[in-house]
Amino acid sequence: MARKPTPIRISVTAWRLILLGLAALLALILWAVPIVPAVALAGFAVALVLSFPVHLFAQYVPRSLAILLSFLILLAVVLLLAYILLPLIVSQAGALVTALPDLVQNLEQYLVRALRALHARDLLPDTPEAVAGRLISDIKDSLGLIANNVLGRTLGILFGTFSWALTLFAVIFIAASLLANVRSFKAAYLTSVPGHYRHDALAFWDALGHALSSYLGGLAVVLAIQGGLSAAALFLIGVPYSLALGAWVSITAVIPYLGAWIGAIPALLVAFSISPTAAVLTGMLFLAIQQLEGNVLTPRIQAQTIKVPSVLVFLGVLAGGSLAGITGVLLAVPTLATLRVIFDFFRVRLRTEPSPLDPPPG
Repeated sequence: MARKPTPIRISVTAWRLILLGLAALLALILWAVPIVPAVALAGFAVALVLSFPVHLFAQYVPRSLAILLSFLILLAVVLLLAYILLPLIVSQAGALVTALPDLVQNLEQYLVRALRALHARDLLPDTPEAVAGRLISDIKDSLGLIANNVLGRTLGILFGTFSWALTLFAVIFIAASLLANVRSFKAAYLTSVPGHYRHDALAFWDALGHALSSYLGGLAVVLAIQGGLSAAALFLIGVPYSLALGAWVSITAVIPYLGAWIGAIPALLVAFSISPTAAVLTGMLFLAIQQLEGNVLTPRIQAQTIKVPSVLVFLGVLAGGSLAGITGVLLAVPTLATLRVIFDFFRVRLRTEPSPLDPPPG
């Protein structure tokens, strides 16, 4: 007969200190190795997006086969985009970077011409050339800062520590594990809750999963609409590098409300190299896209799916950017969605009990 383990008795305070130390150690590891939370979040996001087709296919085939079919469809879409659109975008982006000095010089010439009219009326503090030079310098610095924050840090976290293939495999592995073991995770979560609260715990699980998956699905629609619409319209206007510029708009569209303005800067710069008419048309295009994004896409596709007012989404993005830069901007809306689910959950369940010191009612 096997002996039972001998208990090691510790105080409640010691147990709490151990848990606190483990939590601090975990936070230190995540801070020191940022690839771990980045890959985990990416895998979680992929699992949420694929949960819709997996649920649909699982009604007709075994769940393991439904997961495999969903990943095969995702892989086919990614390969299609990679072999058709990606080479064109990379080619145009390279040509755009090569032509950037000439584009900036053309923009400076247009600015000098426009500023001369103000200088003739003594409305400038300096010569048109000096003012234009400072404006161009600020534009260059802003573009460099945006590119570094939006592209450099995000891609650097994902691909800087490990190779691209290993990172991709890790994301897919995490997503597949979450989808395959979601029932085990769900069962473990429910069994950790007291029996009389399990119905409420299940409602919280479902509400949170629906809010986050709806947000990611809405975000994918927003990115596709803004990027595709921008690329098509710029091509019709006659602005070169339309695919690369449209891809940039899709990247910046991750930022609600502000993304359309950030995405317009390179397109306007290129349009100025064609003609003032092209620049005006491009400005009108992005003004229309901003109105579409601010009044239709974000409120109806994102704000309504997560059920958070648009003004809170905007303020949340600003707060996230101030606290954690581009990472805070990316996590602002899903964080709001999570807080909204938590608020709704407790709003209808929390009850206050009268204190013995309170006066009797009536």
